[in-house]
Amino acid sequence: MSALVLVVEDEPKIAALLRDYLVAAGYRVGVRETGEGAVEWVRAQAADALLLDLMLPGVDGLSICRGVRAQSDLPILMITARVEEIDRLLGLELGADDYICKPFSPREVVARVRAVLRRSAARGTPQPGVVELDDDRFEARVRGHRLELTPVELRLLRKLSQQPGRVYSRAQLIDAAYEDHRVVSERTVDSHIKNLRRKLADAGIDPIASVYGVGYRYEPDAEDASTRST
Repeated sequence: MSALVLVVEDEPKIAALLRDYLVAAGYRVGVRETGEGAVEWVRAQAADALLLDLMLPGVDGLSICRGVRAQSDLPILMITARVEEIDRLLGLELGADDYICKPFSPREVVARVRAVLRRSAARGTPQPGVVELDDDRFEARVRGHRLELTPVELRLLRKLSQQPGRVYSRAQLIDAAYEDHRVVSERTVDSHIKNLRRKLADAGIDPIASVYGVGYRYEPDAEDASTRST
């Protein structure tokens, strides 16, 4: 059975456009035009992905994103005409997997949906022979060779690799790296990531990518450090 994509969008023409292109791409599609009851609707539909408009009547998209994310790891793509950095960061902080700004190409949206579904299917899939995390021994190995990582670096690597392709903000990485919730600057995270990437590059891989102005993501396909710029 094809994947089910839910669309919460209050502009009928945009909702219809998204539905038509997604159906043409082989997906099943459900559409809702208001935010009221959207969290319950999404839960009841057992969807595979959610396209969610930020500005909705009744309950806004960020509130829906927060409600859905509290219950599941359903891939969420936020759609909005508001491109201010605070909105972009807030969407990612709440667990959005991608962010699409209006006006957009419907073909690009289909490609983004396909990408998040592919990443979702790959979540939790081990990468044998590349990066292995051993929680019992609290260590990481690359192709069987142990990496000399600090506890903070190991926690960062674990957090990033848990959901390949997802962008994590620096604030989210701080929470993951420091279990005692100490107050540290975002520059501290950048420094730890720089050291972690150097150690991974020394082992022949470079799977951590910077996302300008937001944070970092883990790309398991980028195994060869020689093909990536730092």
